[in-house]
Amino acid sequence: MLNIVLVNPEIPHNTGAAGRLALATDATLHLIEPLGFDISDKAVKRSGLDYWKDVKLKKWVSWQAFENSLTVDARLFMLTTKSTKPHWDAKFKKGDYLVFGRETKGLDEALISQHSDLAFRIPMVEGSTRSLNLATSVGIVLYEAFRQINTV
Repeated sequence: MLNIVLVNPEIPHNTGAAGRLALATDATLHLIEPLGFDISDKAVKRSGLDYWKDVKLKKWVSWQAFENSLTVDARLFMLTTKSTKPHWDAKFKKGDYLVFGRETKGLDEALISQHSDLAFRIPMVEGSTRSLNLATSVGIVLYEAFRQINTV
């Protein structure tokens, strides 16, 4: 249905929570290495509880390996604080990829500019905070996409 892509995630709890969100929405979770933890880390499993084994999980050795696996018509939505377009303006479809960067740095500028037409942000009150937690961000955008797809 949908795809969640975490590029170089650093915190196992966030990845575990993203896995649980993927399971709840029948999404596939893609993890792009390097990861900041061992995927068998008990913190990931604890965050995903006993559901981790049921998560549709794909692990990629690099962004290039992930990108090479995509079909020509794949749509990559870049979620970044560097965009001005709110995520609710995106028109999501089944099969879309929701791409999130690592917790400390977000997505690389080059990647964002390569997909600038599909770069979106989660709106926040100006001056309130620099960014949201990765797992929270995944949940917000994933459920907006899930809502759009399931009401059409």
